[in-house]
Amino acid sequence: MNFKFGRELRLLTPGQFDNVFKQPFRVSSPLFTILAKSNNLPHPRLGLTVAKKRAKLAVQRNRIKRCARNSFRLHQHLLPAVDLVLMVKGDISNTENSELQKQLEKLWRKIVRQHTALQSVAR
Repeated sequence: MNFKFGRELRLLTPGQFDNVFKQPFRVSSPLFTILAKSNNLPHPRLGLTVAKKRAKLAVQRNRIKRCARNSFRLHQHLLPAVDLVLMVKGDISNTENSELQKQLEKLWRKIVRQHTALQSVAR
């Protein structure tokens, strides 16, 4: 298995983000909300939004994004072919990395379950 996080696994353009914001399914935890929408690719893609309102300092925002990218990188093979936009809820600038990872792992499992449920309903 390849655990890289190359350009093909990222949402890069505003159009790609806008597509996810149109009729997504949503999963959330106390720290994050993830919007997801099926794509026509053989792999998932991730886009990150960490607002200054949620984490004031750039170093805090970068740490949160680094944790999210790493978690996605390690779990990408378990995820369905969806485009994901991860958004931060509340002030999480002082949250430990281990707690961020735990919350993200739960969200990846929720995405798999919800995507499977939506696919079975669509058939």
